[in-house]
Amino acid sequence: MDLNNNNLDLVLNEEKSTKLLGAQAHIWNQIFNFINSMSLKCAIQLGIPDIINNHGKPMTISQLTLALPINKTKSSCVYRLMRILIHSGFFALRKAKVIREGKGEEEEEEGYVITDASKLLLKDNPMSVTPFLLAMLDPVMTKPWDFLSTWFQNDDPMPFHTANGTTLWDYNSHAPKLSQFFNEAMASDARLVTSVVVEKCKGVFEGVESLVDVGGGTGTVAKSIAAAFPEIQCTVLDLPHVVADLHGGNNFNFIAGDMFVEVPTSEVVLLKWILHDWNDEESVKILKKCKEAISKNKKKVGKVIIIDMKVENYDKDKNDKSYETQLFFDMLMMCLLTGKERNEEEWAKLFKDAGFTHYKISPILGLRSLIEVYP
Repeated sequence: MDLNNNNLDLVLNEEKSTKLLGAQAHIWNQIFNFINSMSLKCAIQLGIPDIINNHGKPMTISQLTLALPINKTKSSCVYRLMRILIHSGFFALRKAKVIREGKGEEEEEEGYVITDASKLLLKDNPMSVTPFLLAMLDPVMTKPWDFLSTWFQNDDPMPFHTANGTTLWDYNSHAPKLSQFFNEAMASDARLVTSVVVEKCKGVFEGVESLVDVGGGTGTVAKSIAAAFPEIQCTVLDLPHVVADLHGGNNFNFIAGDMFVEVPTSEVVLLKWILHDWNDEESVKILKKCKEAISKNKKKVGKVIIIDMKVENYDKDKNDKSYETQLFFDMLMMCLLTGKERNEEEWAKLFKDAGFTHYKISPILGLRSLIEVYP
């Protein structure tokens, strides 16, 4: 009997079993990835980040359970919800001092505290991403994913159309609740991004006299730029149903229109998170209208400012989380709209096809970049 061969077979079988179980675990993690986002949505709807933050010190499980607006028969499940939210980085455990009933003495117990991530989920945080979360996880927005494979086999423009029989934009125009969610989501993102842009990119706006924010929604970006740079006359261009009841201020105003038809004459045209919504042909049309708008400005040569993603090539030596998020957004654009996230070569082709001569990319906005495009 060859013991060496038997030992080798045993090692090989163990390696095979380890790989098999590892592969199964990987598949399971992908299957159940949605549980992270849905658990987070539940926490937001129950108000957990604000409750813990307002407590002012580490909050024990019993204190949290008493403070939550839940059926008390579900109290034992709160710990399980918090456990996964701790694992995903939205809360942390710290020692808390509590006084035990009947004992009158202080004891230490673990309590929950918020993290940097959950700070961005607080209601009174002007940079809160809660509206974006609630919009993206609304059933209307998640339903199209069930139709992804069906869409690949039909001629619909996007899975959202397959699921709802219309485009996202048309749906929004007839669904006030979702439209409000969407506008609040874009406004919350605009507050966060604009705060960074105004701080880090002042030179981009120096000497500018006029700016049009194309697809600027409720005007969050334009208001911030107008406040930081009083010498700039800022205009928001968006669809009639978006700007119908909105009013301007000292150096900003709203115009109802369609960016595919005409963009108002201006020295600078801003496209924040617009072009990724549209395919290449549509994006070139938008860029051509923007080029016309800055070319009509007789005072000086203008430019188009784009705030959007530049997809990076995967580098195994770097943290791949940002790359993964960019891939998520690319799939999101494919599912909900006709758009895509683009790498630098794809951006360069768009600019060339639209008649621009050169551009500059500044990767200073985390997952997104600030791109200046010149005629």
